[in-house]
Amino acid sequence: MNVFATAYRNLTCAAAALVICTVCSMAFVESTAVVPGTGTLMTQTAHAAAPSWIGQPAPAVLVD
Repeated sequence: MNVFATAYRNLTCAAAALVICTVCSMAFVESTAVVPGTGTLMTQTAHAAAPSWIGQPAPAVLVD
């Protein structure tokens, strides 16, 4: 590779790493900005049972 291609690749990787680190850092700061349960937007998620067609209704029994 020539010098320009190598420099372009290195700059592209550095920019991508900077974006990834910035997004992860912002997500961490956003998630730890307030004490859990005291935020203004509280979303409640209800526990939903899995549909009956996923898995077996009873454990399988192996018979000799």
